[in-house]
Amino acid sequence: MKTLQELQTIIAKSVEKLNFPTEPAQLYEPITYIMSLGGKRMRPALLLMACDLFNGDLEAAIPPALAIEVFHNFTLMHDDIMDNAPLRRGKATVHSKWNQNVGILSGDVMLVEAYKLMMRVPEHLLAATLQVFNQTAVGVCEGQQFDMDFETRTNVTIDEYLNMIRLKTAVLLGGALKIGALLGGASSQDAAYLYGFGENLGIAFQLQDDILDVYGDPDKFGKQVGGDIISNKKTFLLLKATELADQNNLKDLNYWLHLTEFDNTEKVLAITRIYNQLDIRTRAELKMQEFADTAFNSLEKVAIPEANKQYLRNFADGLLVREH
Repeated sequence: MKTLQELQTIIAKSVEKLNFPTEPAQLYEPITYIMSLGGKRMRPALLLMACDLFNGDLEAAIPPALAIEVFHNFTLMHDDIMDNAPLRRGKATVHSKWNQNVGILSGDVMLVEAYKLMMRVPEHLLAATLQVFNQTAVGVCEGQQFDMDFETRTNVTIDEYLNMIRLKTAVLLGGALKIGALLGGASSQDAAYLYGFGENLGIAFQLQDDILDVYGDPDKFGKQVGGDIISNKKTFLLLKATELADQNNLKDLNYWLHLTEFDNTEKVLAITRIYNQLDIRTRAELKMQEFADTAFNSLEKVAIPEANKQYLRNFADGLLVREH
């Protein structure tokens, strides 16, 4: 089997070979621009990895893998507009480099381009792969809407939050693995098990992200620690703290959540202190492990050689054990 790095290299080189029309320039240049910003190319690499697990034709799996990457970047382009984000991977976002209308329309074309790439799968697999892709694409959009809804809601439950991150983040990992497995010749049952592995791994990964946002080392994590706290983002940690807080802790939490002017460091320290009193980190890590265990249980059921299962276990361990 090829290593993850080898698969990521294949994707990176294939992305460079993507050719879009030159006119109208303001429609297609933003697509080339956002696709050139890099990233880990993890989702398309997972599609190739799943295909490789079943000794499938990797060359034939490259177009649908690129479809996943183009679709993912389409969602980022539109998310940046919704979030009014000025930067993406350290560079100007499309809507700030051009304008919002360009970002919307270029994103629309990216979705069409993703479908054109996905339709290059072997004809006998077209219906099955498109069904997975359609369900995945709708799920990601539903997750984004739930995430936006949560910004103005005060009564979000933990189950609702877990469903939101499942849709927004995890279904794309599961979908990439399932499509790759089908292309590799897997049975529909094995492809479904791999989907379960990817989806639950994706939820565990997002929960880890929540934890690292508060407790991570910023130099190793690559993000500002406490960013979720500063922005009042409804994460598992905040929702669990709200659920468990006694009257005094709840009063302190609400004080910081409703304060409009504050010192960032002071707010992060104050809310982290509440989390520590309630042992929120341990509770979040247990929930993360719960989803990781469910992912590994799905993997156990896949009818592939033990060595291939171990390859996926190692991949998952690497994904979930980032330096704090």
